[in-house]
Amino acid sequence: MFRLFLALNFLFFNLYACKGGYDSCKLKISHSNAVKKYSLQVPILKNQKLIFSLHQPNAKIIKHDPFLSLYLVKDRKKFKYPFKMNNHLTLGIAAVDKRKAIEGRITNRQVGLNNFAKFSEKTTSPALLLNSCCAFEGLVTSRGIIQKDYIQRFLKNKSSIYGDIGIRVKNEKKLVLIKRVNPFVKDNPFKKNDYIVMLDGKKVKNASVFMKKILFSKVGSYHKVKIKRGLKYLTFNVKTKKRYGGGYISDTFLEEKGIYFSNNLSIMRIDNEFKGYGLKIGDKLLQVNGKKINNVYEIRKYISDFKFHASLLFERENFEFFVNIKGKEKSSKN
Repeated sequence: MFRLFLALNFLFFNLYACKGGYDSCKLKISHSNAVKKYSLQVPILKNQKLIFSLHQPNAKIIKHDPFLSLYLVKDRKKFKYPFKMNNHLTLGIAAVDKRKAIEGRITNRQVGLNNFAKFSEKTTSPALLLNSCCAFEGLVTSRGIIQKDYIQRFLKNKSSIYGDIGIRVKNEKKLVLIKRVNPFVKDNPFKKNDYIVMLDGKKVKNASVFMKKILFSKVGSYHKVKIKRGLKYLTFNVKTKKRYGGGYISDTFLEEKGIYFSNNLSIMRIDNEFKGYGLKIGDKLLQVNGKKINNVYEIRKYISDFKFHASLLFERENFEFFVNIKGKEKSSKN
């Protein structure tokens, strides 16, 4: 009986060896039940599971990243062959679930919390992004791929706090363009359509690397940022603030004021210290600065353009009312 047990374990191990390719990965996913209908529950080292879920799991939670909807929980079943992060050069990857493995490549890397990575092939979600040895490269979600750098940071850090310098960027013609500016950051020196040229003395080549360095930096630390504004080059020494929105949390910049929105533009959370605006959970936002909005992305778009205060039109039980929220203030030194 003992010999049979050893033989079965040996067979189980071999099924997960690299030479088994993605068929072994599908089998491992099936045995570990890592891919569910709406969530991912991936066994990792130390008898723990990495969970991606839009709902709080029924498990002992060790820590949680609300921006990426990641949880680290205790693994009651203690799966014997946990998934490991890939720390080596990957020659190929695939989006894998219980039934299929779709081979491809990452075409657009993850840019911060709001723009997950994109895959070259059409995939179903949820799934695991793996190499042929079943080592982790990322999580495939309905919004895109959460790459392993962000997963590793979540697993290593005690908290899920991210850094912020009050801008949102994108790649444009091999340059990094400032697309939105947070008007609630005091003395924010950046302007919409500035180009990021250098960060801390090093040339900035893409938005993915730039945003990762900002997000992963310690709150309170300083960065030297060189930008191109028209024909001028300017350098700013900026202090890293705490990030309040992004990913699976609304990112309208109003989070800085303690106001969080659902996808249907209704307020879903108000922090206690900011309840003085007279707003309530369920109030629906209709306009920002006189412009009708259709989604949370447009809130950030129109909020970014004002200087002194934002005029917000809300609706509550068929009654419409305005709320004015102050923007950034200049320091007395200026």
